Amino acid sequence: MHLAAGDDSLPRCWWGSEPEINRVYHDEEWGRATSDDHRLFEKVCLEGFQAGLSWLTILRKRENFRAGFAGFDPGRVAGFDDGDVQRLLGDEGIIRHEGKIRSTINNAGRALEMIAERGSLASYFWDWAGPETAPPTEIAALTEVSTALSKDLKKRGWSFVGPTTVYAFMQAMGLVNDHVDGCHVREECAETRRQVLRLDL
Repeated sequence: MHLAAGDDSLPRCWWGSEPEINRVYHDEEWGRATSDDHRLFEKVCLEGFQAGLSWLTILRKRENFRAGFAGFDPGRVAGFDDGDVQRLLGDEGIIRHEGKIRSTINNAGRALEMIAERGSLASYFWDWAGPETAPPTEIAALTEVSTALSKDLKKRGWSFVGPTTVYAFMQAMGLVNDHVDGCHVREECAETRRQVLRLDL
C-alpha cells in the first residue's frame, strides 16, 4: 500500500492526502479509537448512508446530517415519526433516501435496546476489536469479523449494516488500525486503541 503527502509533506495513507477536508478527517479522526456512544451511533448511520456513494460525499454533508438527526442522539432519533421522515426527505443538505432515513430511526431504537442490555454501545462494539496487528499490505473490503458482526447486528434488528459497511465503521472507529506502514498517524491511532482496550467498558 502506498503513501501520499499533501502540501505539508507528511506521509499518510494514499486516500487521505486531498482534498483538505479528507486530509483533516484522515489525520484527526479515521482510525482513532472512540468509546463515545454518540460518535459510534453516528458513524454506523453515516456508513449506511454512504452505501453506493463515496465517503467524501457524506463527509461534506456531515454537519447537515447532524442537524437533521438531532446530533445522532439515539434517544431523540428513536422518537422520530413520519413527519420527521418527510422533513428529512425535503432536506437538500443530506442524502434524501427514504430507506436509509427510516433505517437510521430504526437503528436508534435498536441502539437503545443494546445500551439497556450492555450498558453502552461501546461495550458491545469493542468486544469485536481484535488484537494489534502489523500494518496492512492491502485494505480488505470486509473480514470474517465484520461479516460476523454484521450478522449479529441484523439478528438484533439493525439495518443497512452489511459486512462491507460494518468493516468501514470498524476502520473509522479504531476497532482495527488500517493506517498503512509509514503513515504519520498510525502509531498515534494504535495508542488510542490500546487506551480504549484497557478501559472496563
